[in-house]
Amino acid sequence: MTGAVPDPLPDWLSAAARITVLTGAGISTDSGIPDYRGPNGVWTRDPDAEKLVTLSYYVADPDIRRRAWLMRRDMGALDIRPNAGHDALVGLERQGRLRTLITQNVDGLHQAAGSTPERVLEIHGTVHEVECLGCGDRTSMDDALARVAAGEPDPACLVCGGMLKSATISFGQMLDPAVIEAAVDAAADCDVFLAVGTSLTVHPAAGLVDLAARHGARVVVVNAEPTPYDDVADLVVTEPIGTALPPLLAAPA
Repeated sequence: MTGAVPDPLPDWLSAAARITVLTGAGISTDSGIPDYRGPNGVWTRDPDAEKLVTLSYYVADPDIRRRAWLMRRDMGALDIRPNAGHDALVGLERQGRLRTLITQNVDGLHQAAGSTPERVLEIHGTVHEVECLGCGDRTSMDDALARVAAGEPDPACLVCGGMLKSATISFGQMLDPAVIEAAVDAAADCDVFLAVGTSLTVHPAAGLVDLAARHGARVVVVNAEPTPYDDVADLVVTEPIGTALPPLLAAPA
């Protein structure tokens, strides 16, 4: 089934007690954060921008690092708040039906909306912290950006003098094995696997759909554009996320 949110909802969705959710950039576009791979995505319009989040370029090129810090500064100046999509997932948790919320996003909007941090798995890290590539020391992004504003275009670690980078997973950087293991467990142990606002082209996140389906979960995809997993899904919704999620995740009558 593809298109609008069905009315009434399928019994298997209304009755689901353990729903694992995977979110991608599409859920945050209504909050003013552009997506990356969509028709008007950041990398679609400017393929060179991908270098700012590619580890090999970041490490090798001081100009890339300076541009990356300015990008973080500019994003931090935006008035970015959770939207109806984030709120609907908070509502699902309050119903007691959210097993785990896995996100490919680094914006922290799920937690800002009220999702319990312990239930959120940030598989690509967070933009709200910075990490030293040398000693691993972590500090807040706000502190690093204050140093940029004070005239340090490429601030170094205050502990060891090493190179600082946002605590996000860049292309070419290893994912956190513990986070991926928890995501795999959540996909294999749910009644419904719901993928929201993700192109389902980036692995290992995309592979969680197959894993959930193999373990007997129903699959729901909510995304404006087609994904490689639409044929696997029991339900595909192409309505805007902020419009679709509230009725899709409404509390059972």
